[in-house]
Amino acid sequence: MDGAQGGRRQRANGVESRRRILDAAVEIAGERGYEGTSIAGVSAKCGLPASSIYWHFKDKDDLIAAVIERSFETWLAAVELPGEEAGAPLERVRAMAAQVAKSLAAEPDFLRLGLMLALERRPQEPKGRTMFLQVRDIARQRVADVLQTLVPELDPGAVDQLTTYAVAGADGLFVQGQIAGDRVDLVAMFELHAQLVFEAAVRMGGTGESR
Repeated sequence: MDGAQGGRRQRANGVESRRRILDAAVEIAGERGYEGTSIAGVSAKCGLPASSIYWHFKDKDDLIAAVIERSFETWLAAVELPGEEAGAPLERVRAMAAQVAKSLAAEPDFLRLGLMLALERRPQEPKGRTMFLQVRDIARQRVADVLQTLVPELDPGAVDQLTTYAVAGADGLFVQGQIAGDRVDLVAMFELHAQLVFEAAVRMGGTGESR
């Protein structure tokens, strides 16, 4: 019995240590970017020795990838189209956009750090950049699924075009929000962006219904 309890305590301690390490890495990476993040800095921030960090993560690159993955999982949960009980298609799209904006405002580090990594070109691609591009493809597919659900008349080319536009526009709004801070109502901007994309989808699909 004591052995089983000890094993549970050890696992719980391991989970808590990992959480503390990731929280510290998020804070440092959000302030200093990829280059300014170091194992030594994370160790100082979380109060755990570097050996503990290396027990959980192979290197800094592995740690940054884990930061992006954890933040993305939280954000992706917001990219969920509300059911028909939420109202007409446009209302559902706007509600989803508001969820996404609120999630990004609460946890912006995944996208902020990911975009920084995505814009860089290195001879050896960081694992964090690879992770960001992979999870970004998941988000892109989620947006495409929403468009196909609401406007099934869209052909594949139109879905791809609108999805690209929707994701790129969301990136731009996020960057503007990071620059302007509270002067930008991110939720209102995301709702407007989603409305414009939806209305374009309706026109391209030839359904003639936007409400």
